Amino acid sequence: MLIVPPSFTIQDDLDQAPLVVRLEACGRICYKSEELITADSALPFVRKIAAHGHNSVLEMAAVTLRIVCDRVLDDRLFALQPRYLQIDRTDRELLVTGSVRAFRELCQQAPDNELVSAVGGFLARRHPYLFEGVFDPAQAVAVDSAIAVEKLPLDLVENLPESLLFRHRYLGVTFITNRAVTHELVRHRPCSFLQESQRYCRYSQDKFGNQVTFIKPLFFADGSPEYRLWAQAMEETEKIYLQLLATSTPQAARTVLPNSCKTEIIVYCNLLQWRHIFSLRTIAAAEPSMRELMIPLADELRRRYPGL
Repeated sequence: MLIVPPSFTIQDDLDQAPLVVRLEACGRICYKSEELITADSALPFVRKIAAHGHNSVLEMAAVTLRIVCDRVLDDRLFALQPRYLQIDRTDRELLVTGSVRAFRELCQQAPDNELVSAVGGFLARRHPYLFEGVFDPAQAVAVDSAIAVEKLPLDLVENLPESLLFRHRYLGVTFITNRAVTHELVRHRPCSFLQESQRYCRYSQDKFGNQVTFIKPLFFADGSPEYRLWAQAMEETEKIYLQLLATSTPQAARTVLPNSCKTEIIVYCNLLQWRHIFSLRTIAAAEPSMRELMIPLADELRRRYPGL
């Protein structure tokens, strides 16, 4: 049995990575198969994910586009009521941010819409491995009005006015915490999540140390009678879990695992949603184990973005 403290990591390294690298790094958290990442593994991994329609992984990378077009065309775009996209008009430009999944579904929904066709053609030419079978740039609809599409790099997104920055800056955080905390995190529905899967992870394997990992409880002082009782319960749970694995699958054995189990989860959303999360999860009424993570995270992000 291993006991570890909760922690979080802001995904600054992946912000600068290519889309496929980011998607693979996030996607492999579900199976804890990070050891399979190589210099050439990202593209086949993401192609397989896209082909199988594993949309939750495709939500883990956002793209911001600046589009110059006629106002009539973006009126037609708004009429589609596109889902999961942040869209703002500034002068004659549209600022559109969404995940790979959001843009794929938009292209599937309305490939004949002039603006969607221009966006789909741009993305499919730039990232063909993400739009295979979804949009063929050779079939892009010809339009009379000029439509200019460009991808906005992160440094320019960071310099947007605050009202736009909070809507278009997406930020991922990896948490190592217990299952009770993640049950609350996933209630923030506008966010995207990927979580370590007890259904597939077999904790008797060497890469897990042949043991179950638990999160140190905030509620019990080290060495107290309550802490010793908790530790005893975790030891007994681990013993039963490992016994069940000898004759059954991980998805069957996991039924005995408690909320104290360590899990890893990625939360990915824009700054507007992070501000909402902090407004609920850092106050005195919030669950103490949640506050243990969210208060220092909020402090760090407020240093970066004072408007939070």
